[in-house]
Amino acid sequence: MEAEEHVISLLVSNRPGVLSRVSGVFGRQGYNIESLCVAETIDPQVSRITLVSKADLSFKEKIKKQLDKLVDVIEVIELKRTKSVQREMILIGISIKKKVRADVMKAVEMFGCKVIFLKADYCILEIVGSKEETETAFNFFKPLGVQEIARTGVIALSHRNNNDI
Repeated sequence: MEAEEHVISLLVSNRPGVLSRVSGVFGRQGYNIESLCVAETIDPQVSRITLVSKADLSFKEKIKKQLDKLVDVIEVIELKRTKSVQREMILIGISIKKKVRADVMKAVEMFGCKVIFLKADYCILEIVGSKEETETAFNFFKPLGVQEIARTGVIALSHRNNNDI
């Protein structure tokens, strides 16, 4: 069976140890977390965990059952691409040599990037978009002199449908 990508959104109590217990569920079930983002919601007592994991079809049943057992888990939903807005942000540091400077600046405009920091020989760019869009932009910039990368992983919100796992 081929593994497919699952984007899971959890609302949890904003307390110490909750993230560790949630990630432990994935580890015990043998699933890797590809990306993870955690932050407070409008209510400071509640945090949203957005994570991506690749798994087979039995993933939903196993994970939902285990997560529901955790006291601090309020809600668990799988966010389908067609029923949610999903974005990722990447910061890339690029060494800008004179011969590629024009190409870098043209690509910044083409991909809708923001120049966050700029020196004569180095810049930091911000790329925001779907995972595919950020990956495409990153792959374009890579041969132009990418020195560093930091990425958020996927963050997402439902279109307000009930997408419970």
